[in-house]
Amino acid sequence: MRLSDESVRDHESVIFSCFLPGENLQEHRMVNHSLVLVCEGEIDITDGARNLTVKRGEYVFLKRDCQIRIHKHSSGDTPYSAMSIRFKRPALRNYFRQLSPDNLPSDVACLKSAAVKIEPNLYIDSLFASLRPFLTNNVEPSQEFLDMKFSEALGCVLKIDSAFYPTLFDFNEAWKIDLMEFMENHFSEDMSIEDFAIYTGRSLATFKRDFARLSPLTPQKWLIERRLEKAAELLSEGLSVTDTYIQVGFRNRSHFTKLFTAKYNCSPSSWKQQFK
Repeated sequence: MRLSDESVRDHESVIFSCFLPGENLQEHRMVNHSLVLVCEGEIDITDGARNLTVKRGEYVFLKRDCQIRIHKHSSGDTPYSAMSIRFKRPALRNYFRQLSPDNLPSDVACLKSAAVKIEPNLYIDSLFASLRPFLTNNVEPSQEFLDMKFSEALGCVLKIDSAFYPTLFDFNEAWKIDLMEFMENHFSEDMSIEDFAIYTGRSLATFKRDFARLSPLTPQKWLIERRLEKAAELLSEGLSVTDTYIQVGFRNRSHFTKLFTAKYNCSPSSWKQQFK
């Protein structure tokens, strides 16, 4: 991931980003749902065997906790720039509490694709038009303004397709701990999938069923991928291989080395050497 020439202004729920011509940014996992408008340049998205290109003036919705590859690049001499609205769990919960149960759609499946293009309409166009001055003039928006735009963005998305309801509000069973949030906070701990099920208030079968709604990966594969991603980050920061595999939750160094090498095409030691 190259960020040296990128300008990113993160305002909790709204992100303005741009970088110099020729630069690119690759990500492999979205932590939050995001609604993105490409202002300049393009985004190429690979979701398994599916490829999607989002061009200037187009919108795309990106699901959280999905394994995807994103390539953001400039178009000619024009730098890439975009505006993104992130839908974080706490804010989604607050919004969900205000919804009337009578207005919630029933028997609707969540979105299957990790990336979905959104057709422009008057509501979404006006939403991002109101954000653009803050991108072009480098002005800090107030928190009240951001909160208002977050609610407006949610309303726009929910009007487009009822499938966004189960996709965005995947915590609507109040007696259960939010599954993905718990795993994100505890993935590096020495816990089995059975342990994760117990601590999130589910039977193992229910845990696996609920997890399948949130990720195309099995819980075990998600856990391994997340631990390897964290391991790569720690190694690049200078942590030793021994301390790294223990810290991210692996019990056996040889097993960790085998999985890491398969994912990144080099051993943990070689990966660490690249950043010296």
